[in-house]
Amino acid sequence: GLTLVKSIDIMRNEQENDKAKAIWQDIYENVQKGESFSSTLEMHRGSFPDFLISMVGAGEASGSLDVIMTRLSEQYAKENKLSNTVKSAMVYPIILAVLCVVVCIFLFTFIMPTFIEMYEDPSQMPTLTKILKAISDFLRTKWYILIVLVIFAILGINYVMREPKLRYKVDRMILKGPGWGPLVTKIYTARFSRTLSSLYSSGIPMVECIQRASAILGNLYVDDKFENVVDEVKQGETLSAAITRTEIFESMFCSVIYVGEESGALDSILEKTSEYYEEESDSAVERLVHMVEPIMLIFMGVIIALVVCGIYPALYGA
Repeated sequence: GLTLVKSIDIMRNEQENDKAKAIWQDIYENVQKGESFSSTLEMHRGSFPDFLISMVGAGEASGSLDVIMTRLSEQYAKENKLSNTVKSAMVYPIILAVLCVVVCIFLFTFIMPTFIEMYEDPSQMPTLTKILKAISDFLRTKWYILIVLVIFAILGINYVMREPKLRYKVDRMILKGPGWGPLVTKIYTARFSRTLSSLYSSGIPMVECIQRASAILGNLYVDDKFENVVDEVKQGETLSAAITRTEIFESMFCSVIYVGEESGALDSILEKTSEYYEEESDSAVERLVHMVEPIMLIFMGVIIALVVCGIYPALYGA
């Protein structure tokens, strides 16, 4: 029941971060001068998502800004929940990965040299022991090369993610990869359906809804496919038929869109569908993590087994 200016004033006073406070101060002053809320947010595009700015503009145009802001709060709350779920689920695999690295370094730099010294004649070492000795010597004497390789690997990954052609291939592999592909698809479906429902129910034109809903996924492969979807919808094709041809989403999701178009209740059906796929995406995240854990354990087990096989002849000989 407060005015928009008073609401922004409260937001401004509640900010603890100086930069955020300065942004809200500017928004407060511009709105007081008569600028629209959406145009003022547009001035700070780097601080606010395009999706939010579009929704606020639609809310102002339709006179339902309060309803739009409620939908936005639900949208970002669900996205934040999914993000926190992923972060929480990845804590254990990350700890396990760090532990694997630490154990491997300890084995090769402290354990292996002790047992290798038991060999009076290095030429009599088994082939496996010679290989492990070479790795141990490398880690102890040329560790700086490994650090340089790690730095180059990080720079290489950053380059791949910035190069459109390479990023396209990586994004396609993320979506179509064996095992994790269907799980990622469920996560994408949940975000796409929730965003499309929010945009469409706000009175934003369908073409713009499709563009913004696909862009929020942040996947170049999806963006490329949806360029064709936008063109087909502009030419009069139904959304369900156009999306089906992309082969990105499950057939059930495409059928749901078809039902929504035929019944004239696309926004409400999409909202219900998004709730279903959000539950599925939570399960998908858990399954993705459960796929990583055994791989880490197997990797650690293989390394330890190789070290044991390499030092066993020395123990036996001693």
